Amino acid sequence: MATRTIMWFRRDLRLGDHPALLAAAADGADVLPLFVIDPTFDGAGGPRLAYLHDCLDALDRSLRDHGAPGLVVRHGDPERIVPAIADEISADSVVVSRDYSPYGRARDAVVGEALGAAGRKLRGVGSPYAVDPGRVRKGDGDPYAVFTPYSKVWRRTGRDGPHDGLGSDVRWSNAADSEGLGDRVKPGCDLPSAGEDAALDRWRSFLDVTGAGDGTMRSGVQAYDDLRDRPAISGTSHLSPDLKWGTIHPRTLLADLDASGDGDRGHTVFSSELAWRDFYADVLLQKPHTAWQNLNQKYDDIELDTDAAAHAKFDRWSRGETGFGIVDAGMRQLLATGWMHNRVRMIVASFLVKDLHLPWQWGARWFMQHLIDGDVASNNHGWQWAAGTGTDAAPYFRVFNPTLQQERYDSDGAYVARWVPEPVEPMVDHKAERDEALRRLKAVTGK
Repeated sequence: MATRTIMWFRRDLRLGDHPALLAAAADGADVLPLFVIDPTFDGAGGPRLAYLHDCLDALDRSLRDHGAPGLVVRHGDPERIVPAIADEISADSVVVSRDYSPYGRARDAVVGEALGAAGRKLRGVGSPYAVDPGRVRKGDGDPYAVFTPYSKVWRRTGRDGPHDGLGSDVRWSNAADSEGLGDRVKPGCDLPSAGEDAALDRWRSFLDVTGAGDGTMRSGVQAYDDLRDRPAISGTSHLSPDLKWGTIHPRTLLADLDASGDGDRGHTVFSSELAWRDFYADVLLQKPHTAWQNLNQKYDDIELDTDAAAHAKFDRWSRGETGFGIVDAGMRQLLATGWMHNRVRMIVASFLVKDLHLPWQWGARWFMQHLIDGDVASNNHGWQWAAGTGTDAAPYFRVFNPTLQQERYDSDGAYVARWVPEPVEPMVDHKAERDEALRRLKAVTGK
């Protein structure tokens, strides 16, 4: 009698280059593809939920194209649902891509214990990262606290190449019914195409010699270092949502790149972004509290505004009504598309923390509610980079001037004009607020 295995999809919503799925299908096992709609998703905003729905719908179609009855969807707490469905179909094991987030590790520990009590196994194979968190270490075995030395070792760390595609001989199980995805939440904005095919198309376009956003005969990768900070043009890959939901794996991207650090500048800089993603996941693994607390705890005592006036300022920031063009353009782009250019993310984050003196956690939560690529490790540590409370070696007194940032990265005003057609009076005096931010810093550090 053939064994029966559950492939529990989470942040790996694809069929290609998928070691966990290959492991589930090994040795002729009957495979039940499962996704659990976790109640924790309820805190997400419409764009995130709609995009996840689209990714799952695409995965379901791909499974059917490969001969499966479709994706089995269950709704509820996975700590209860997964052991229950394993018992329902008499599964021998449940296979997953490892989740290194604090929530994921705690959830998987509970599920693994429940499965073990019934004589079953939870098998972790692979992860969403090019290099798993915990692998890059100093010579003495300690983790890196700063990105640059981490990245040098990351580039030298052995990585698997892309895995084989799924064969046509997979034995799919139809032993459980699906509760269905339910109605798609109205996102309230325009979303990009979702799923594995769309992700691969985006990557191929970025590699194409006509893929440069400025119209030059260069690929998007070759032009990346020149164009990545210019929000008015398509100078980035737009693959962050695909990496977030695992419709493409960074391993697939790195197979087309020279990530040695010694080759084409565009390849080096683009691969650095993948290294940043792995680095932040590694930091979160080592210091789980940094998801929502300062990594550098000496800044816990810095004065922040949290009163009614502060909330009113936050509301203006979140609506894109600060009166600073590039800040407002970024916030409106977020609301209109579920995405924001990375350079602009840094600018709007600095403005919230340094000009409005609000907690970075407020901004991080807003981003996680609205960004379709929102990832706790990258998002929240990125916010700490802007706040100066995280891993970055640069100190707290780095304060972005939004006017100068706009002049440098949107010199012709095309980005701002697209999203902010009307003039708005600046809500603060940047110079005065920069001085105030430094005053508050000095009160904590004495410098």
